[in-house]
Amino acid sequence: MKTTAPEELYERDFYAWTRDQARALRRLAQARPNDAAVDFVHLVEEVRDLGRSERDAVRSHIRTIIEHLLKLEHSAAREPRAGWIISITRARVALEDKLTPTLRRDLAANLDRLYAQARQQASVALRVHGEAGAAAALPVQRPYTREQILSDEWLPIDRSEPLP
Repeated sequence: MKTTAPEELYERDFYAWTRDQARALRRLAQARPNDAAVDFVHLVEEVRDLGRSERDAVRSHIRTIIEHLLKLEHSAAREPRAGWIISITRARVALEDKLTPTLRRDLAANLDRLYAQARQQASVALRVHGEAGAAAALPVQRPYTREQILSDEWLPIDRSEPLP
């Protein structure tokens, strides 16, 4: 089995690199417990947190996309639709730079949970804006595939309709 050089992994999959480097730093700390010049405990924590920040950013973008897809599909409101489409587009573009192979696997493993969270956010927003019926109509089970959520070309509305 071919191992990947840390430099190559850093470029290809930053999240996986942070996890690998945190493990390597833990091993180094165990091998050199008297090296007082290096704060291994905090260094490991910071490297691990860099990866978590990337993962959390990906999850946040996914929740935003799903929330706004749900609003587009279920809200009768006309005015905010263009804003929701812009928000979806921005989140999808941001994901292009962040979705590494490891984070794609994380997304696949957590997509139903992220959907439930986004559904809750959409429900609250719809209710606050007087659309309790639309909030109640939001599907409990995820109606969108991962490919639809990430696709630059897909929205759950007829694109030929003019936006306000």
